[in-house]
Amino acid sequence: MELDNNTKENIEKMIGENDVFLFMKGNPDFPMCGFSSVASAILKKCGVEFGHCNVLDDEEIREGIKVFSNWPTIPQLYIKKEFVGGCDIMKEMAESGELIELFNTRGIKTEIS
Repeated sequence: MELDNNTKENIEKMIGENDVFLFMKGNPDFPMCGFSSVASAILKKCGVEFGHCNVLDDEEIREGIKVFSNWPTIPQLYIKKEFVGGCDIMKEMAESGELIELFNTRGIKTEIS
């Protein structure tokens, strides 16, 4: 799939308007897959504010984000417009303390320091 300009602009707008942004299946209160549930729970536990997009609502975004990031799976986490990774990477970073450290170095307020 090739990423059309409209979809690319929509993705860039979403990640540009939020310091922390999660592309996921469902939403943080009602995740629609286990991986999205874990990813949003990690962010909630960190106490960061984050935007999100339910990729199940938009086929163009669901397929386009995979091309945009060159990453085949969802969820996908962006911090300050930079792609961080999916659920497994988020879990590893959270367990090692690297995720909180990344938030802190990027000036993102967390409930954990």
